[in-house]
Amino acid sequence: MDTRSTITNIPPGQLCHPQCLDYKPPFEPRQPLVFCKEYSKFGCCDLERDEEISVRFYSIMDNFDHSGFVTCGKFIRSILCQECSPYAAHLYDAEDANTPMRLLPGLCGDYCTDYWHQCRYTLSLLLEDLGNPQQFANMTAGLEEDSRRFCDFLELKDRQYCYPNVMTNEDLNANLGSVREDATGCLELCLQEIANGLRNPVAMIHADDGTHRFFVAEQLGYVWVYLSNGSRIDRPFLNLTHAVLTSPWAGDERGFLCIALHPRFTTVRKAYVYYSVSVKREERIRISEFTLSTHDENQLDHSSERTILEVVEPASNHNGGQLLFGHDGYLYIFIGDGGRAGDPFGKFGNSQNKSTLLGKVLRIDVDNNDDGAPYSIPSDNPFLGEKETKPEIYAYGVRNMWRCSIDRGDPSTGTGRGRMFCGDVGQNKYEEVDLIVKGGNYGWRAKEGFSCYDRKLCQNSSLDDILPIYAYPHKMGKSVTGGYIYRGCQMPNLNGLYIFGDFMSGRLMSLKENPLTGEWKYTEICMGRDQTCRFPKLINSYYKYIISFAEDEAGELYFLATGSPSAKARAGVIYKIIDPSRRAPPGRCSIKPSPVKIKGKLVHFYPKEGKEGKFAMMSLTFRFYMKLDETLEGNQIDKKPRGRDRSLGYKRGRGRRLRAGSVRLISADHLSDRGRVEIFIRGEWGTVCDDLFTKKAGTVVCRQLGFTTALAVMKRAAFGEAERGVRILLDDVECQGEERSLLECKRSKVGKHNCSHGEDVGVICG
Repeated sequence: MDTRSTITNIPPGQLCHPQCLDYKPPFEPRQPLVFCKEYSKFGCCDLERDEEISVRFYSIMDNFDHSGFVTCGKFIRSILCQECSPYAAHLYDAEDANTPMRLLPGLCGDYCTDYWHQCRYTLSLLLEDLGNPQQFANMTAGLEEDSRRFCDFLELKDRQYCYPNVMTNEDLNANLGSVREDATGCLELCLQEIANGLRNPVAMIHADDGTHRFFVAEQLGYVWVYLSNGSRIDRPFLNLTHAVLTSPWAGDERGFLCIALHPRFTTVRKAYVYYSVSVKREERIRISEFTLSTHDENQLDHSSERTILEVVEPASNHNGGQLLFGHDGYLYIFIGDGGRAGDPFGKFGNSQNKSTLLGKVLRIDVDNNDDGAPYSIPSDNPFLGEKETKPEIYAYGVRNMWRCSIDRGDPSTGTGRGRMFCGDVGQNKYEEVDLIVKGGNYGWRAKEGFSCYDRKLCQNSSLDDILPIYAYPHKMGKSVTGGYIYRGCQMPNLNGLYIFGDFMSGRLMSLKENPLTGEWKYTEICMGRDQTCRFPKLINSYYKYIISFAEDEAGELYFLATGSPSAKARAGVIYKIIDPSRRAPPGRCSIKPSPVKIKGKLVHFYPKEGKEGKFAMMSLTFRFYMKLDETLEGNQIDKKPRGRDRSLGYKRGRGRRLRAGSVRLISADHLSDRGRVEIFIRGEWGTVCDDLFTKKAGTVVCRQLGFTTALAVMKRAAFGEAERGVRILLDDVECQGEERSLLECKRSKVGKHNCSHGEDVGVICG
């Protein structure tokens, strides 16, 4: 498969929205389909599901002689295979979570008429394994004799999306699976909220240790540990609030600015931090080393701090603030030019003066430093031995680099591996993105972006500066935030795309390299409109002030933003960047995080909900969606809260207890009529496996919740897997449909099962 970024244009106004029945984007199967071959390149079925559809087809066709097979086989096959269509959700009316899902895909009127004339009596065969055979036999008997009623049942009125028109519509199929662009060429992506309530989150990193934890630093001086399931450990990984110099002023650049873990963290167990500090009323940048606690793998030993380096700051701005380890194992430190405006220090400014560390990229070796100096100088540092030059310097001529990253390289070829990208904040006119190389001079204060700033220095023939790969004027933004090259697995369209932003304007941007010319093409990123982001958990708006970008252990991309740029305002949110046009095939990107020993409590994550619109999240409020988990006699749900409760937001009325067998539905959209089935037994909530679970069992669940029937049973954790701490309580559930709870159905013993949360069953009630 070609994993290069695919970006094409959809005609303005086109409401193209490919989506599968599991509420996720389509994909290219890892192996070609054998039965529904037309969807081998892009669709909603993998080979396993294709084989299941094939088995069902031949089971139905066993009812026919050769003539009937020839006449009706094409209709039966086409209808069954629409589950594999990239527009399956639209064909089944499953895009809108508030409407019941169709039992069969929506057909175009003329196709339905042909089907009725030639094979009308096959309808009951298509429906018989979807529920009560007798119930559908009675229903289809009336439909099969009346063409109007027959097609009222099967026809999808949207002639653009109905089958088979959906396969031949040029607008819908020309750019299928490509990143969508709006009329101006802006890439339409979506977001998933990962964390919130943070105070100016300045950095997010991972340990590369198989746990898929991530560590989030706040400007105030806290670093928090988040687990792979999104929950946060209530004890901070590090608390330097007593030492960090910052203030609640909006826009204060001082504070805790970055953290980096040693690349061999599992064995070396050291972390490095970059923060502002005041020493005898003198402002400094301090780079310190901490050792992991011997008692808690989610906490640093606060008494182990060792100062690696301190640099005096002549002003309170332009503090730099980036630490990272290169693929060479060395620690890179990015320091600002000292502040004020125009780098007014000395004859040429700090950035062009190699006798100071200000305005530089430094490279040091922190390995094997336990018994000696805090660091050593790599033997190949470019200015080692040069007179009146600091040996730590790796590159110079930088103004105030904010957020740098190392390219992992193309997943298939390794192309680009080790490249270092940085955003360098400009002065009056331009912001720039640079590719950092050893010994490079990046021009400041002689140049700002591609233009001259200090004309005398700019005309100096010995400048020999390296130009940025991209620069933009201040009408687009006034403070660049460097980003990452996407090298993750989940969104193959984005591979090789450098995604970055601007703190002041809130603009999201991207660059794509032409491998033949080496030139970088700019494309703006905007939030998906209309139906583009209508997937569970996805949103299309964000807080304006983009502070930082991040990459998780698997290579997926995030950015950190806030609605109030103050170190003490809990307005910070972490967003995951999502391409809604195409996903990787099921199973390709699956991960199994290594277990993490927890000391303390877990704080579970509850997302905020934003208004639609590009930058409309300024007025977001917290909304905690609480499930009423009490089913009363007569299947009535108590909707009146009677007081606060630490766990669920409501406490139960006196004398009322949850009955064994009570059920609830859990879904990302918090809808009452659909979700993952959870049952209450022996004082705990747990899940139910989908083995042998039919619509009869689904109807038992739905009736408990006040609905008439189950419209559909959703298998293979279609509504999401339960968290690891939630037990699987029931398996092999077989019901007749009249039972009062699943406990009355034929089933395995409570807690006994041979399945995983990947088989959590869900239902849609109606």
